Amino acid sequence: MSKQIIVVGAGAAGLMAAGQAAEQGAKVILLEKMAQPGRKIAISGKGRCNLTNTAALPDFLARFGRNGKFLRQCFQQFFSQELLCFFEEHGLATVTERGGRVFPAQGRATDVVAVFRDWLAGLPVELRPASCVETLLTENGAVQGVICNGKAVQGKAVILAAGGSSYQATGSSGDGCRLAESVGHSIVSLRPALVPIETSGGLAARLAGLHLRNVGVRLLINNKKRADAFGELLFMKYGLSGPVILTLSSLIVDALRVGETASVVLDLKPALDEQKLEARLLRDFAERRKERMDSVLRGLLPSQMVLVCLDEVGIVAERLAGEVTAAERKRLRGWLKAITLPVTGYRGFKEAIITAGGVNLAEVEPRTMHSKLCKGLYLAGELLDLQADTGGYNLQAAFSMGWLAGRSAAQLQS
Repeated sequence: MSKQIIVVGAGAAGLMAAGQAAEQGAKVILLEKMAQPGRKIAISGKGRCNLTNTAALPDFLARFGRNGKFLRQCFQQFFSQELLCFFEEHGLATVTERGGRVFPAQGRATDVVAVFRDWLAGLPVELRPASCVETLLTENGAVQGVICNGKAVQGKAVILAAGGSSYQATGSSGDGCRLAESVGHSIVSLRPALVPIETSGGLAARLAGLHLRNVGVRLLINNKKRADAFGELLFMKYGLSGPVILTLSSLIVDALRVGETASVVLDLKPALDEQKLEARLLRDFAERRKERMDSVLRGLLPSQMVLVCLDEVGIVAERLAGEVTAAERKRLRGWLKAITLPVTGYRGFKEAIITAGGVNLAEVEPRTMHSKLCKGLYLAGELLDLQADTGGYNLQAAFSMGWLAGRSAAQLQS
């Protein structure tokens, strides 16, 4: 048992940890709650799996906010370049897309899972699916193994990589935090992150299913600007989703949790300031003065928005463009530049891409991922209090922490 390592969770961090520990000479038992490993990897990035990002280290760390510094030593040992080399060595070609996002070349997240499955098959790793870990076994402040499916599994090191609480259908239901807490770790409050938001009024429902690109979004907290963003969004029957909304959602969630108000302001024409937009409207209305407004606005808006827009600004669809008054044009211009949607809530963990909060980073050694409270216990992945924007940052962090935890645990046992 002197070199047996138990890994709890076969997600990104756990799969990498298991393989790295085995390559360093350890015997590994990989316990996975679900029937198959890598369930969350297989559905990530809409089934394409955004593996990492080509951003430089300072920019990468900045995506994690004030907690990003915890990852510096980990990334200095295993970062995006090393991850891409790992996949290349195991036969997975990749492609870099807009924003530095890296995907499997064939666009299949299942190819990533296959890489790990084939890699681990050639190593001393015993994968045990449908294995639910109930308890950590400890003695004199050191881990001795786990209770899994009611039976003791002994090991001299345990790597907790059981994920957060998001996408619970993939097996992430907060077990890792519960187990860490049982040996004394403190948990920063768990909440959904990279999650769609709910808004009041009927506007979102009327536009449900509409996907917009190149939209400016301003976030107001207590009626004061907190952040600006630019990108894609999607109207849902309950509110808003899409990359730009997910990026802002952590600020929204934290604000609502402490009783603050939040609203998002959409700018449909961010490339045009008020003066340029006014000139554009004057020109269009003059050139098409004998056409109906519901026809003219199709040059400015997606067809699904035209009647909604006219209703919101109080212009009848049959009005000829040449008959629109200055006051009506002002209302139209204001709506195009500042559609305001008050935020009433956010969706739950079932729809969140990641979990915010988790094991307190002050209780984990960043050079090894070893617990400062329990000898032989390592922690990696989403169960830690680390979260970033979309774009491959979170998955890279999981792979890197798994790499470091696996190697560190194997070295402890050597």
